[in-house]
Amino acid sequence: MKIGYARVSTDDQSLDLQHDALNEAGCGQVYSEHISSGKQERPELKACLKALRSEDVLVVWRLDRLGRSMTELITLVSELETKGCGFVSLKENIDTTTATGRLVFHIFASLAQFERELIQERTKAGLQAARARGKKGGRPEKLSEKDKTMIRTLMKDVNTNVSDLATRFTVGRSTIYRVCGESKDDVMS
Repeated sequence: MKIGYARVSTDDQSLDLQHDALNEAGCGQVYSEHISSGKQERPELKACLKALRSEDVLVVWRLDRLGRSMTELITLVSELETKGCGFVSLKENIDTTTATGRLVFHIFASLAQFERELIQERTKAGLQAARARGKKGGRPEKLSEKDKTMIRTLMKDVNTNVSDLATRFTVGRSTIYRVCGESKDDVMS
């Protein structure tokens, strides 16, 4: 059985074009939703995937209606393959129920994996180059050296309340202890 999935990002967009194409493709049932693909929870997609049985085929109008990224699409199609289901994208003419369709989809998957690895390599190289120039990555420090010196001085007084000090400098208690180079046990004694 062919089961369709249609999605638009906003309530003011119409699903009519997708419904027409999915009905013309022979879908016996169509799951539809008005939701951004960026949302992790897509209840209708979840219901659609749950309804699919072995030998069923999930049909979408275009690939971007099913997933936001190639990684997400590959994951979904792999899950379908594991369940014994096929996948068809009408606009891109991808049909994993045929050998050619599976080949095309796996080529897309390989290209996506290659792209991910290139991005990782470029990121690593950029970080190494920045470190070589003396740049330090990560979040900038909230406390200046002057603040740290003041914290160390104030912490020498046994009457200093760590929570009050943390509030004063808008940091957590653990930051105060880290600045002082002491553990909580050392300060408490």
